[in-house]
Amino acid sequence: MAETAVIIVIDKLVSLLTEEGNLLRGIHDEVTSIKDLLESMTSFLKDADEKAERANNSSGVKTWVKQTREMASHIEDVIDEYMHHVARNRDKHGLNGFLHKTTHIVGGLFTRHEISLKIQRIKKRIREIMKTSVAYGFNSTQRIPFSSSRRDNMSFDQRMTSLYIEEVELVGIQTLRDKLIGWSIGGEVASRRSVSSVVGMGGLGKTTLAKKVFDNSRFTEWFDWRAWITVSQSYKNEDILRNMITEFHRTRNESVPEGIETMDLRLLIHTLRGYLKEKRYAVVFDDVWSTNLWECVKLALPDNNNGSRIIITTRKGEVAASCREAFFDQVYDLEPLSPDKAWELFCKKTFRDSSGYCPPELKKFATTIVSRCGGLPLAIVAISGLLSTRGGDVPQWRKLHDSLGSELESNPHLTNVTKILSFSYHDLPHRLKTCFLYFGTYPENCPIRCSTLIRQWIAEGFIQEQIGKTLEEVAEEYLAELIQRSLVQVSYVDERGVRRECQVHDVMREAVILLKTRDMSFSQFLEEDSRFNENSRHLSVDSNAYNIFGSIGSSRAHSLCFFNGIGGPQNPLMSCRNLYKRFKLLRVLDFEDSLLDHLPEEVGYMYHLKYLSLRNTRVKILPKSIGKLANLETLDLKQSLVHEIPYAINKLPKLRNLLAYNLHNNKQLGRTTKRAVVIHEGIERWRNLQKLYTVEATDSLVKEIGNLKQLRRLGIQKLARKQGKDLCASIGKMSHLQSLEVVAINGDEIINLQSISPPPQRLQTLILIGRLKKLPDWIAGSSFLTRLDLSWSRLAGDPNTLKVLQGLPNLVQLLIYDAFSCEELHFEEGFPKLKELSLIKLNSLKFMRIHNGALPLLESLIIGPCPQLQQVPSGIRNLKNLKYLDFLDMPSHFIDGIQVQETEHHVGPKVIVVKTEGERVMTTKIIDSAVFM
Repeated sequence: MAETAVIIVIDKLVSLLTEEGNLLRGIHDEVTSIKDLLESMTSFLKDADEKAERANNSSGVKTWVKQTREMASHIEDVIDEYMHHVARNRDKHGLNGFLHKTTHIVGGLFTRHEISLKIQRIKKRIREIMKTSVAYGFNSTQRIPFSSSRRDNMSFDQRMTSLYIEEVELVGIQTLRDKLIGWSIGGEVASRRSVSSVVGMGGLGKTTLAKKVFDNSRFTEWFDWRAWITVSQSYKNEDILRNMITEFHRTRNESVPEGIETMDLRLLIHTLRGYLKEKRYAVVFDDVWSTNLWECVKLALPDNNNGSRIIITTRKGEVAASCREAFFDQVYDLEPLSPDKAWELFCKKTFRDSSGYCPPELKKFATTIVSRCGGLPLAIVAISGLLSTRGGDVPQWRKLHDSLGSELESNPHLTNVTKILSFSYHDLPHRLKTCFLYFGTYPENCPIRCSTLIRQWIAEGFIQEQIGKTLEEVAEEYLAELIQRSLVQVSYVDERGVRRECQVHDVMREAVILLKTRDMSFSQFLEEDSRFNENSRHLSVDSNAYNIFGSIGSSRAHSLCFFNGIGGPQNPLMSCRNLYKRFKLLRVLDFEDSLLDHLPEEVGYMYHLKYLSLRNTRVKILPKSIGKLANLETLDLKQSLVHEIPYAINKLPKLRNLLAYNLHNNKQLGRTTKRAVVIHEGIERWRNLQKLYTVEATDSLVKEIGNLKQLRRLGIQKLARKQGKDLCASIGKMSHLQSLEVVAINGDEIINLQSISPPPQRLQTLILIGRLKKLPDWIAGSSFLTRLDLSWSRLAGDPNTLKVLQGLPNLVQLLIYDAFSCEELHFEEGFPKLKELSLIKLNSLKFMRIHNGALPLLESLIIGPCPQLQQVPSGIRNLKNLKYLDFLDMPSHFIDGIQVQETEHHVGPKVIVVKTEGERVMTTKIIDSAVFM
C-alpha cells in the first residue's frame, strides 16, 4: 500500500502549503520540493504494490514497498511535529510576534536549521528509493483520481443494495433450514431441551442459516421467549448471561431487571433459571469458539420438558461435539455449496440486471472463477460484488480470470478464501483501502454506527474533497461502495431505509484486514496478550490491556479508541498519565462508554486532534484549554454529564459537529426528554458546522445560528415565544437543513414557525415539541419529509390539518402526541408511504375511522392512552399491510370490546396490549395474528 501512503502525504502537503503557508515560513520551499519528489513516484507505485502482493515474503519488492511506506509515514510525522511545535509557541507568544521570530529561528528542539536538515535527509532517502526502483522494472501508469474514475457508480444511491438477504436470494440452505425448523418445533423428542450445532469453516453461511431459522414465522410462533447471542472468541461468561437476560426481556417487550450489571456469575445463573423455569424458550449462540461456553450456559438453561431448543454455530468440531450430551442432540456439518448451487448464487449476485443470466462471452471466465471459489458463499458473494461493477467488459473479466489463478492454486482451503477476498481489497481505489482497513480498529462482531465511522474517516484525512459535495456526503459514497462490493455488511437499517450500523464479517476481518494492518503497522487492537507496536498508526485498547496501555512511553498513533468499558474500577487515564506527551500526533480520541470522569487541561495541547468523543462518560466539565484545539471537527458529548460548553470553544473555526445532550425527566413536559447544553454567544466562526444538536435557546443564539449556513441538523430547546421570529429568520438562511428539532420552554409556550422564508426544501425530519397555533403552512410543501413528530401541539380539530399531513408524499413515520384536540379522526386517503403511525395521548378522541385505500403501506399502529375512544378504529381491516397494533394504557371498556379471531396463518397483525405504572411497562395481552370482527 505504498501508493496510498504516498498519496495521503502528498495531499497533506498540498493542503499545508495552501492553507497553512504562514506556519511553514522558512521551510516552505523545502516542503514543496518533497511534494514534487513524491509526485514523481506516484506513476509507478500502483504497479509496485501489485508486484509486492504477488511476491513472497522475502522478496526485494516487498522490502522496497515497505521502505517507501515507512518513508511516507516519517515525512508525515516530521511535518506534524513541526506544526505542533509552531502552534504551541504561537499560543505562548502570540501569532504576529512569533511569526516574526520564525524568520530567524524556531526556538526549542525544532529550529529552522534542524527541520531543514531533516528534510534534506528525507529528500536523500527518497532519491535512494527511487534509484533502487529501477531494478524492479516498475511500469508507469497514469494516476486517475478516484472521484472521476468512479463518478458514474457513485452517482447512484446504493442504499437499496445494503438490505438484508431476502428469502428469494437464499441458495443451498433452504433444506437444512426447514429441517432445523422441523426439529425445533416437533419431532419425537419435542418435550426435552435439545441442542443442535451447526459446524463448518468461516464463510459457509452458518449465521445466515441460523438467522433464517430464528426469524421464521413458525419458529417465532412456537417460541415466545427467544434470544440471539453472538459469542465470538473474546467473551466473558457474565456478559453472555446478561445478554441472554436482556434479549429474553426485549423479545417480550419487558423491562430488564434492575441490578444485573452488578450480579456475579452464580446470581446470573440463578436469575435465568428462575425466569425460564416453566417457559418454552429458544436460544441461538452464534460463533462459539470455546468448549467452555456450553459448560457455563447450560447451567442457566433448565431442561423443563417444555420443548426448549438451543442452536449453536461454530467453526470448531470439538465445540459441536462437546454440546452433544444426549442421543437426540444434533450436529449438522455445513458443507460448501455444490457446483450447481455455487453457480446459481454467483449468477444471482453478479447478473442482477439480467435475472441471473450469464452472457455467453463471459461463461468461460465465470465458470472457472466459480469453480475456484470452492463453494464458499462468502468468497462467491465477494467476487460477485467485484464483477458486478464491471458489467460485460470482457477484457476486465479476462484480467480477473487470469490473475485469480495465482491467488487460488497455492492453497485451496482458508488461504484460498483469504486470497480471493484480498483480491477484492486490492481492487479498491486507494482511498477506499484505508477506509476499509479502518474497520480493524473495532472489535470483531461489533456493529459500528455509520455516522461515527464517517466522522472518524474525515478526521483521519481519508476522505477526498469533491466539488459540490460535503466531506460527509463523499464519505457516505465511500461506505456505499464498500457495501456494494460485499466487503462491508449492513447491520441495521431504520424504518426509513437509512443505514445506521455496519460491520465487516469476521472472516473478512481476520483473513484480510488484520493481516494487512499488522503487515503495514496500520493499526493494532491492544489486548491482554498483545505486544505494543510503537509504529501503529491507529491504536484500540481493550479493557483487559490496561497494564500494557499504561506502559506505553510514546506512540506515533493518529487514533486512540477505548472499547469494552475500559477502566474497570478506574477511568482510562489513571494508568496513562501525561497522555499528551505520549500521543502527540492524535487526530481521533474516543473515550465512549468508558469510566472517564475528568478531562485534563493537557488535552488542549493536542494540536492535531480533530475528533473527540466523551459520549456516555462521566465527564461534567470541559477544560478551557479545549479552545486551543484549532483543528477540532467533531465534539461528541452525547449522554455525558456536560451541561455548559465553555466560551473558549467558540474560537474553533473547523468545528463540523457539536453533539450534546443527555436524557432527563422533564417535569414541565411530563416525559423523559433530551437535556440540551448551554453555549455562549459569539459562534460566528462556526462557518463549517454541519450538526448542532442540541442546545438551549437564548435571544442571541437564535439570531447567530443564521450564520451557520452549512447546518444539516439543528436541535434547539427551551424556545420562548418571543424568540420564534428570530429563529424563523435564521432557519430561512439554512438552505441545506435536513433535520430540525424545536422544543418549547414549557408545555404552554407557543412555537411559531409560520414565518420561515424560504422554508428548508431538503428537510427530512421535523420534530416540534410545544404548542402550535396552527400547522405551519410551509409543511404542506415539504416533499422530502420522511419523519414528523408533533407533541403537545394542542391543535384544534381542523380536518384540514390531517389532510395536509396525508398529502406528504414521502412521509414514513408520524407521531401525534397530545397534538390534536378533536373528537373524531378520519383517514380518508393519502399517506402513500407511511409505515409507522403513533397516536398518543389524544384525550378528546372518541371515534376513529380508516377508509378503504388510506394508509396503504402502514405496518405499525400505536394507539393510547385515549381514554374516550370507544372502540377499535373502524375500518382497521382495510390496513392490508399492518403487522403490529399496540394499545397503550387504554381503558378497560375499550380492551373488553376488542373482538378478534385468532388465526395461525398470519393474515392479521400482532396485537399487543400494554399497561404502564410509572416507568414499569407490562404487556397484559398478546395476539400473534388477529382478524378483526
